[in-house]
Amino acid sequence: MNDKWIPEIMYEANNEGTSSSIPFIMVPKNEKMPKLLYVFESRETGEMEPGLDGTEVPVCEWDLHQYADMAILKEKLDRWAYDIVRDALGLDSMVNAVRAGKKISQDIRDNINNQ
Repeated sequence: MNDKWIPEIMYEANNEGTSSSIPFIMVPKNEKMPKLLYVFESRETGEMEPGLDGTEVPVCEWDLHQYADMAILKEKLDRWAYDIVRDALGLDSMVNAVRAGKKISQDIRDNINNQ
């Protein structure tokens, strides 16, 4: 693996010029998807300051966020700890999520069979 590889978050545009709301990362053949992504949030403060050329530019605050791979957390944490993480993120427990997923799958099968 190359320690210099930096993942790039991208969005796929369609023919209408809009893009999917779910980004993707092109992972090179000999690399692995990062277990943790660091992303800076940049937010304008409403204040202005002189830029390099003297023109006024907005002042931004930067806040570092970390995003973990949920598949790794699911693999490494026990069920209870994983559900605590899911709850902290506003997600249903795994038991409820699986139950809801099965219902959606059954609804799809019922719709196909009723056509």
